[in-house]
Amino acid sequence: MCVLSKWVWHPLGLTFKVRCVTLLPSRQDTMIAIVLASVLLASALGCGRPPIEPLTTRVVNGVDATPHSWPWQISLQYDKNGEWRHTCGGSLIATNWVMTAAHCVNPSLSYRVFVGKHNLVENEAGSQAIIPEKLIVHEKWNPIFVAFGNDIALIKLSEHVTLIDHVQLGCIPPAGIVLENNYSCYITGWGRLSTGGPIADNLQQALMPVVDHATCSKPDWWGVALRTTMVCAGGDGVVAGCNGDSGGPLNCQNPEGAWEVHGIASFVSGLGCNFVRKPTVFTRVSNFNDWIDQAMMNN
Repeated sequence: MCVLSKWVWHPLGLTFKVRCVTLLPSRQDTMIAIVLASVLLASALGCGRPPIEPLTTRVVNGVDATPHSWPWQISLQYDKNGEWRHTCGGSLIATNWVMTAAHCVNPSLSYRVFVGKHNLVENEAGSQAIIPEKLIVHEKWNPIFVAFGNDIALIKLSEHVTLIDHVQLGCIPPAGIVLENNYSCYITGWGRLSTGGPIADNLQQALMPVVDHATCSKPDWWGVALRTTMVCAGGDGVVAGCNGDSGGPLNCQNPEGAWEVHGIASFVSGLGCNFVRKPTVFTRVSNFNDWIDQAMMNN
C-alpha cells in the first residue's frame, strides 16, 4: 500500500511525498471490432455472483471471510530466494487477466498469481498458481507522485484458469459510474491486521462505506491529494486497508445483486492505516474501462 505523508513541491503543483510499501524485502520498502468491452466480456462469461455467498452483515471490524466467498480475489506473490511471499491482492477479471495496482508491480521481480486461495499457508483443493505472461502498467503511472493517480496494472496470465466454485470472475462496473456517499462496499485481502502488524493467514473482509468526493476532498480529509479518478472508503479510524491489501478489490453489490470491483486499493495515510478522516483511497475502476479494454485487446 502506498503511504502519503508530507507536502512537497513539484513543477506540476503541490503534492505529497509518497512511499509505496508492498510486502517486499526491506530494501524494497524505501485489433478488431469484435473484441468485447471489458464490462461485457466478464458479464458474458458470468461474474460477480459467487457460488458461496459472502458474509454481508454490517460488521465494522475486519473478520475472516467465508472461505472462497470472494472467488475473484487473488494473491500476487513474488519469489525471494526460492520462497514465494504474498505482496499484493488483485482481481481476476477474465480467465487469463488479473487487475491490480501499478505500485504492486516491479519488472525486476518474479511473480506468480495464486487463484482459489483462502488460507495462504495451507494447501487448498481448487487453488492454482500461475506465472504471468506479461505485466502491463498504466503509462501515466508515476511511482514518485502517487497522488497523480493511474495506479492500475493488468497481469496477463500464461494460461487460462478453469472457473470453479472457488475461482470466479469479478465484474468491472459500467464506465463512469460513481457510487453515492455511504454506499456499502467490502474490502478484502490478506494485508496487515494493524499498522506494522502481521499479515493475515485467512482472507479478511471488512465493511467500508464509500465516502463521496465532496467529503473526501475536504481539507481535513484528503484535500487536493484526492483526484476524481479515485474513490475513498472508510475513514472511521477503525477499519482500513493496510500493507498487503494493495491492488485488491473494493467489492460493491449492484442493484441486480452482482458484485462489482469498484476500487483497486492504492494508498493510505502515513499517520497509520486506520487514521480518522483519512480513508483508504482506491483507484476508481469505472474511470479506466477504455484503458482496460485497449490493454487486453492489444496484448
